[in-house]
Amino acid sequence: MVSAASAWEIATKVRLGRLDLAADIVEDFPAYLEQERFESLSVTTGHGIRAGLLPGPHQDPFDRMLIAQALQEGLVIVSNDKIFDSYGVARSW
Repeated sequence: MVSAASAWEIATKVRLGRLDLAADIVEDFPAYLEQERFESLSVTTGHGIRAGLLPGPHQDPFDRMLIAQALQEGLVIVSNDKIFDSYGVARSW
């Protein structure tokens, strides 16, 4: 699954010129997800509330949403960022 928050973050980085390699992916993100057999995970109000109420000093709104979604949906986050570990989410990589 790929979170809508990840699509938002990727598109933001492309717009800011910090992720030029992903520009082609952003142009037709749904087709890319289908090609890779990924499912899209929408952001729900429940996810938003959970992300907003997460404790701790971590301020990145994209990461907070991914944490909330992983906890609520029982998903594993694919990331090498150890900040996720302090929130008790399962992490691969």
